[in-house]
Amino acid sequence: MQTISIRCPDSVLISLKETPEKFAKEATKVLAVKLYEMGKLSSGRAAEFAGISKISFLRSLGEYGTPIFDLTKEELERDQKNA
Repeated sequence: MQTISIRCPDSVLISLKETPEKFAKEATKVLAVKLYEMGKLSSGRAAEFAGISKISFLRSLGEYGTPIFDLTKEELERDQKNA
């Protein structure tokens, strides 16, 4: 496993009222959600990256306004026809 460091000004942590550890955990989860939303990671890999179970990850997507399924109009119409 690789460790990647980011710089975060103390003022940001103070504004958020977060400890560095809690901020790092939340930032990792936000990044996992965004990578999933962009289609760069599967839900399983994103959950692994976030350090939580896949079910917990999928349940948390709503907190970030990210849909579990992101079908195009054409995909949705095709699915409805095949139902």
